[in-house]
Amino acid sequence: MTLTGKRIVVTGATDGIGLQAAIELARLGARLHLVGRNPEKLSAAADKVAAASGGAPPVTYLADLSSQVAVRSLAAEIAAQAPELDVLLNNAGGIFLERQVSADGIEMTFALDHLNYFLLTHLLLDRLKAAPRGRIVNVASAAHRGSRLDFDDLQGERRYSAWGAYGKAKLANIMFTYALARRLEGSTVTANCLHPGFVASNFGGDARGLMGIAFSLAKRVGALRVTDGAKTPVYLCGSAEVEGVSGKYFDRCKAVSSSAASMDKAAQERLWGVSERLTGISP
Repeated sequence: MTLTGKRIVVTGATDGIGLQAAIELARLGARLHLVGRNPEKLSAAADKVAAASGGAPPVTYLADLSSQVAVRSLAAEIAAQAPELDVLLNNAGGIFLERQVSADGIEMTFALDHLNYFLLTHLLLDRLKAAPRGRIVNVASAAHRGSRLDFDDLQGERRYSAWGAYGKAKLANIMFTYALARRLEGSTVTANCLHPGFVASNFGGDARGLMGIAFSLAKRVGALRVTDGAKTPVYLCGSAEVEGVSGKYFDRCKAVSSSAASMDKAAQERLWGVSERLTGISP
């Protein structure tokens, strides 16, 4: 696989899967655009990616993607740097032990893990369409299984649990991907999503109590190495095997079935409409 000269945006690029994917993509010759919210970690990530590529350092952007103002500003910065984008790898996300709201008054998990993907993708879509064969790759999770969206309590105002909110946001990533792929039919842009595996990264590192114990034990006993977790995102970003493939959910570099709830087209379209309203995107 070679990606020489391909422009690739990676969000959540300062740690874990995002950083490792950026390093692997740089080794394949891609021109990286890295997004992170911590300036020190972003600088360190840029150094690692530059070392991997052996060439020019990546372009970096500092942004808190839970904020829609920040997402819009980021999109404008990227558009100014890149008239064409070959790949958008939506990876930034988090899990929040207690219910919080974003700067826009939206439940934080939904804001960061789903609406960030939705809004940034919309704002960069023209740049992806300008490339010969643009790709949108959304990092989701097997944590979506067993979840359903409650449109009467989508933001957990009546009932909230950290894992429940995370599972629903990852379900939303998959539903968004499927609805987006339908809208991209006839274009040169594809949209796919993936489960990276449970990876021994810093994800969930702030968890306390029973959840903290569960994360710690799982990482020690059954977690994949970060290099393994990055394999499917890198595959979807660059492999010729998936050129023209769209609207699929991948695990271990293979298209597999996602949950029955994720396949509900009516729910996908309802989520799309809610997401448009919450982000101010015109239908």
